[in-house]
Amino acid sequence: MTRMNAVGWFDIYVDQMERAEGFYKTVLGAEMEDMTDPTGETEMKSFVADMDAYGAAGALVKTLHAKPGPGGTQIYFSVDDCATHQARIEAAGGQVIRPKFSIGEFGFVTLAQDTEGNMIGFNSLK
Repeated sequence: MTRMNAVGWFDIYVDQMERAEGFYKTVLGAEMEDMTDPTGETEMKSFVADMDAYGAAGALVKTLHAKPGPGGTQIYFSVDDCATHQARIEAAGGQVIRPKFSIGEFGFVTLAQDTEGNMIGFNSLK
């Protein structure tokens, strides 16, 4: 039996795709690409990913079936240093909620709100 990580994919819900895409491109330096929804009901932009690499891939999603905002699933982006990404958040239209803090042996975390009102985290070992 093949062991898998608990998360294989994630969706981040958005109200304005262009605004949200700009935020993630600026803060993460992420490449995004259009993604087709077979139902035609959802607008999607995926984070460019290698599906054979460690970690989960995902997309920004605009749909009538879910809305962005705090209190939902928490996504943590793995980065080299939270402080680097934290410095980009406000210029990209987001808000730092909790500046870089230690989580002991698991490194450091910065919590932020994106342009759509979603709470997101950045995790680094330094």
